[in-house]
Amino acid sequence: MMGMWWVAAVVAAMLPSTSGLYFHIKESEVKCFIEEVPDETMVTGKYRVQKPNADGTFSDGEDGSQGIGMHVKIKDPTGDVVMDKDYAGSGRFVFHTHEAGEHSICISTNSTRWFSGGEQVRVHLAIKVGEAGNDYDTIQKKEQLTQMETRLYQLLAQVRQISNEQAYQRTREATFRQISESTNVRVLWWSIAQAGILIIIAALQLRHLRGFFEAKKLV
Repeated sequence: MMGMWWVAAVVAAMLPSTSGLYFHIKESEVKCFIEEVPDETMVTGKYRVQKPNADGTFSDGEDGSQGIGMHVKIKDPTGDVVMDKDYAGSGRFVFHTHEAGEHSICISTNSTRWFSGGEQVRVHLAIKVGEAGNDYDTIQKKEQLTQMETRLYQLLAQVRQISNEQAYQRTREATFRQISESTNVRVLWWSIAQAGILIIIAALQLRHLRGFFEAKKLV
């Protein structure tokens, strides 16, 4: 049974890590996303902007993104800026992580119409983490690899990705264990402090009652 779980985990890790969506954004608006990524990992974002038509629909094709560009700003978990660049209305951006954790990906148009708010555009965005962002057809042509060599290259990239992911999960597990142990220690000391306070209060009450009875000459 454990073997089946291990195989399932490996297969799941080898699947491409991809998230795709579209959203609407005004020309003066900034939209941010959080992506949790291991260190030393490539992240690829592919996007396309669609301008609105008069009838409320959005333009398709290359004409739909002409005349408007995208600004991409990425911060690592420590708050340092990893990338801050302007791009065309359709294309992709790539960055490599050097710190494991949550990376902030903020996207906005590079329009200058801040006071009027600007038009609302539609942005299609697909974020690929790790080897899922590799274009193996381009790599095969560039490196002049055979089909078998390309497949081997892909498998090696997947193994590296799995190794990075496992290392990151071990780090998260160690961090969680430290937090749990620290919390347990604090709860233990708080319980001891509560018990001590109760003992002190009980002793004071007994002393007060003893003094009261002695004053009344009842004992």
